[in-house]
Amino acid sequence: MHGLTHEDRARVAAAVTAAEGATAGEIVTIVTARSDAYRDVALAWSAFVAFLALAALELAPDFYIGLVDRMLGLWASEWTPRAVLGLALSVAILKFAAMLALMAWTPLRLLLTPKPVKAARVHARALTCFRIGAQSRTTGHTGILIYLSMAEHRAEIIADEAIAAKVSPEVWGDAMHAMLAHLREDRVAEGMVAAVERVGVVLAQHFPRADDDINELPDRLIEV
Repeated sequence: MHGLTHEDRARVAAAVTAAEGATAGEIVTIVTARSDAYRDVALAWSAFVAFLALAALELAPDFYIGLVDRMLGLWASEWTPRAVLGLALSVAILKFAAMLALMAWTPLRLLLTPKPVKAARVHARALTCFRIGAQSRTTGHTGILIYLSMAEHRAEIIADEAIAAKVSPEVWGDAMHAMLAHLREDRVAEGMVAAVERVGVVLAQHFPRADDDINELPDRLIEV
């Protein structure tokens, strides 16, 4: 999955173990192929294309009716209102179906999805994963999620309440930058390791490891 090998997964897990060796914080790493199917975006584009086709028919009805006559081999046929409405319905359905078929190709669907929509969906999925896998699952509420969504080329770092109370979200910018620098070169494991290392440094400063500290969350890379 995501081009990750067994060795890549082992490296990320080892980085988490090493980072947690100096902190009471618990780091959870998650990689996913994409955060949403964006089916609603595909439907919206299909409806838009169908609307454009109807608008074009309304703006130049004589041209399109003449085009249909020539394609069907008709000569100066009489178009009744019912026939015109039938043509408009047929055109809309064909355009909608054709665009929907094109949008079944995931790369095109992602390309035509606005960046703010992708950002919102990635954040929402990251929050869901955080609530399931890290939030309030440690004794001191010191869990933190590093989430990577491959198709959208976006990442999120979300911290539990004890960490968020001491560390502002802007502090994680260095970890994000380090991760994305590797991801741009398609080095997923290296990016995750770099992020884990920088997150670990921050956690060690604010939440040093106690002698009786135990590992409360899994160190392995989770793939969803």
